[in-house]
Amino acid sequence: MIGSVGLLAAALAVGLGALGAGIGNGLIVSKTVEGIARQPELRGALQTTMFIGVALVEALPIIATVIAFIVMNR
Repeated sequence: MIGSVGLLAAALAVGLGALGAGIGNGLIVSKTVEGIARQPELRGALQTTMFIGVALVEALPIIATVIAFIVMNR
């Protein structure tokens, strides 16, 4: 049985991880759309870079969830 502090820490880890990923994804996609609007001929390269960036940013909430499970199992 974990204490209320452990539950709070787990909830904060998951919540802040998701919040950060949401903000990061929004910034990445908005800048990609801006870049495509400025130079449409680079659409393919910009989208490839965007998908790599989004994948890296999405690793953050996964790591935060793993940390939350580790904290909850103590």
